[in-house]
Amino acid sequence: MTNAPSPAPPFGRALCAMITPFTASGALDLDGAGRLAAHLVAEGCDGLVLSGTTGESPTTTDAEKAELVRAVRSAVGERVPLVAGVGTADTRHTVELALAAEKAGADGVLVVSPYYSRPPQDAIEAHFRRIADSTGLPIALYDIPGRTGTRIEPDTLIRLAEHPRIVAVKDCSYDFLAAQKVISRTDLAYYAGCDEHNLALYAVGGAGYVSTVANVVPAQLRAVLDLFDMGDTTKAARLQQRATPLIELTMSAGLPGAVTVKALLDGLGLPAGPVRAPLLPAGRGTADGLRAAHEELTAG
Repeated sequence: MTNAPSPAPPFGRALCAMITPFTASGALDLDGAGRLAAHLVAEGCDGLVLSGTTGESPTTTDAEKAELVRAVRSAVGERVPLVAGVGTADTRHTVELALAAEKAGADGVLVVSPYYSRPPQDAIEAHFRRIADSTGLPIALYDIPGRTGTRIEPDTLIRLAEHPRIVAVKDCSYDFLAAQKVISRTDLAYYAGCDEHNLALYAVGGAGYVSTVANVVPAQLRAVLDLFDMGDTTKAARLQQRATPLIELTMSAGLPGAVTVKALLDGLGLPAGPVRAPLLPAGRGTADGLRAAHEELTAG
């Protein structure tokens, strides 16, 4: 017996929120980005999200964001969808980035709710509608109130689902009941944005995940979904549980995912480079702990 997955998600099931590689001097490493993207696709990622939180989007320029899309598209061709993070605190700027991403060859855009100014729900809704009206690309809304200061309320998501280009949600709300409410009342593809929820959200009708941890264990995280679809829910749960120590150290150790993932990638010989200020590199103790958790998960 197999568990039939939801209708084909718009951007794939197993998406990686890819880091943005930099050179030792801090410049954008386009060659490294292409090599990392090709590696992630070969290891099971069927979609890539560029210039998201893990991609250090607050410290990359508009031109760098477009260059990154072009470089990754050149490296992976049309094999997987590319979703470009374009969200800012400024509606006009977000529209500009969405249009630039479309021109650069992105297949979709990820739009976070406006941060810092903490707009009310009607303003958040108007923000997203204006962006959706400005581009021909499908849009994934990014609900991460821990960073933005304002969540996208379930009723707002339900109304926004009526827009033909708003097709997905990356959920970092930590409100599982709200996620199920929206899944049950809309056709939005709901992606887990917190790796500890990958299997749980998928099991109640989610589309898959947009994962930071997939930068370093893409095949293992993909296998969780594959096992579930094959009906082996016990093995899927066990593999998700085995990944918990690495997920915790990567995402819940008090450091941003970009910092922890880059520390691991450097040790694995994959393109990463430094983080950009105001972020600082992981300390030796953190890096050693990450490597140990990674080795344990990938050992067997």
